[in-house]
Amino acid sequence: MTNVTKKKNYPRKKLETLKMLKQQEKNSKVKVKAPIVEALKNAYENPTYQFHIPGHTKGNGSLPEFKKIIGAKALSIDTTDEFDGLGTLHPATGPIKEAQELAAKAFGAKKTFFLINGSTAGNLALAMGLTKKGQKIVTNRNCHRSILTGMIISGAEPLWLIPKKFDEWGIWGNVTPESVEEMLSKNSDAGMVWITNPTYEGVVSDVKSIAEVCKKYNVPLIVDEAHACLWNFNNHLPTTALKLGADAVVHSLHKTGGSMSQSSMLHIAENSKLDCDAVEKALKLLHTTSPSLMLLASLDAARANLDSPRGRKQLERAVQNAKYLRREIDKLEHIHHLRPDFGYKTDITKVFIRDDRLSGKRLESILEIDFNIEVESASDAGLLILSNIGNTRADMQYLVKCLQQIDKTNYTDICYLEKKKHMPMLTPIIKMTLREAFYSHKEVIPKEHAVGRIAAEVIAECPPGIAVLLPGELITEEHLPYLVDYDTIEVIK
Repeated sequence: MTNVTKKKNYPRKKLETLKMLKQQEKNSKVKVKAPIVEALKNAYENPTYQFHIPGHTKGNGSLPEFKKIIGAKALSIDTTDEFDGLGTLHPATGPIKEAQELAAKAFGAKKTFFLINGSTAGNLALAMGLTKKGQKIVTNRNCHRSILTGMIISGAEPLWLIPKKFDEWGIWGNVTPESVEEMLSKNSDAGMVWITNPTYEGVVSDVKSIAEVCKKYNVPLIVDEAHACLWNFNNHLPTTALKLGADAVVHSLHKTGGSMSQSSMLHIAENSKLDCDAVEKALKLLHTTSPSLMLLASLDAARANLDSPRGRKQLERAVQNAKYLRREIDKLEHIHHLRPDFGYKTDITKVFIRDDRLSGKRLESILEIDFNIEVESASDAGLLILSNIGNTRADMQYLVKCLQQIDKTNYTDICYLEKKKHMPMLTPIIKMTLREAFYSHKEVIPKEHAVGRIAAEVIAECPPGIAVLLPGELITEEHLPYLVDYDTIEVIK
């Protein structure tokens, strides 16, 4: 008698679930392409006799203590983009070119440039390549100092958007489409809108509506999206500006995307009319001619990971960890988290918290000294916690346990013994252009004599990299609490 295997009759819904799980399993086994990583692996497995830079020669010329810490393997692949079939950065060739093309596809860009001096290099290149002396640029007061630096170099002049201040939280709010339109309607010579989204603390602006305003006035929109490189890979996160009408976007992959410090990306959007060649020419001026393959490979690896089933699972875990943290904070008496309750959105993975009884700096010191916890940053009002793709649920549970203990403990607030403020919230009084002030005759004077003088330098503590003083700005009494660590100030002579 022939044995016949009886077919199992699963309910339709269950059958669909089984198919989905099977497909996920299949996808997880698909090899993720990472051209630079693969080229470095090949170079490591096929060593050569090296008579070229870098001079440490695969770590043989390094300090033994350093070699032990960083690892012999890391030093053996610290090479340049001229050898071992690794390609070149400018112009992009070989595996580097292929990696940039894969990144453009993953992020939804027409063209992507790898950056090895942070998003700063991307902002500088955009300013140098696309703006000129005297050109008016609409930008927000809480922009990163690199945008100011770019304007100093190009000679462009900012038209300041002053976002709403969340005084209770001590932070800047979002940029509104109405404020952008008002600025463009009053300044017909404005050549570009350049905004930061999200803010350092995760407050999100309505980029889609802002892009529509820019289109109406026929000006390009650039978005410094340094803190939002994850947005294209999870539906619980806001939509990237690349999909909402921006012409160019910078992403700091090293901040939250998993690449090594100092590595970022610059994207030109699909429908952008910006001059890509001009941007690349500016990057050639800014980038080293000996780029780190380790940094470039880390960008390649970060993109490959985020665009893989493994990376998307990590990101979903980061989102769920953030939700868990927020739910647990809601149960506390004195500690609160910033919510999207006032007509704006937030990036859920950026959890800005405050304690009714303690300054942000004091809360930071308690977490660090008493509980061995390091947070992203702290200001007068609160502190910022990132739920990263590398954090586990156990990490978050420990943080919650510590916050619960702090909430029940009568800590004293000693922060303001310093008489220092940490988050610039001032509207600038501009007396000279950025470039004019930066290149004027200057002198260095004691800080206590600086009130009433015109600043000649950018003063911005990082994080968050927002300027306390701009070149050309009138120094007032209001600035002094932000300048406690400065004995002298550079001013116009």
